[in-house]
Amino acid sequence: MIDQIKIGGFLRELRKEKKLTQEELAEKFGVSSRSVSRWENGNTLPELGVLVELADYYEVDIREIIDGERKSEIMEKETKETLRKVADYAELDKKLVVKRKCIVTFLGTVVFALSIAAGCILFPQLPEDSILRTDSLWMGIGITGLVMLWAVIINENRKNRQKEKQDN
Repeated sequence: MIDQIKIGGFLRELRKEKKLTQEELAEKFGVSSRSVSRWENGNTLPELGVLVELADYYEVDIREIIDGERKSEIMEKETKETLRKVADYAELDKKLVVKRKCIVTFLGTVVFALSIAAGCILFPQLPEDSILRTDSLWMGIGITGLVMLWAVIINENRKNRQKEKQDN
């Protein structure tokens, strides 16, 4: 709710900071000194166009006039600091996600390489005509490794979606 008396007091304070009389301010904005008096006593508020001009003249934000007080510099610093911390947190979280994806990719590659190595170790001396010596064996081993990699990636994506739901 708008507090006209508080706004009026703030307008008076701003005028006095500029060392102006009500008459001088009225002349600058093309209104009567009686209008300025009514604003400052909280009886009426300036029209929107005049309000914008007042904010510009006094070098304050319109919200400050409507709130009837200056924004605290301490509050602005605290807000900026909080935003900076949120940005840092988001950057850290992003780095962790990238790190997890790198680990998952590395583990998937290791699983794939181990599945091929296991095939070589388990079946090193099979006869040439054995079904286990054919290209289809190696293709099967490769596909198995890819399926395992795919399963790890799917699981990681599921974890990320759950984390996003928790964050929201």
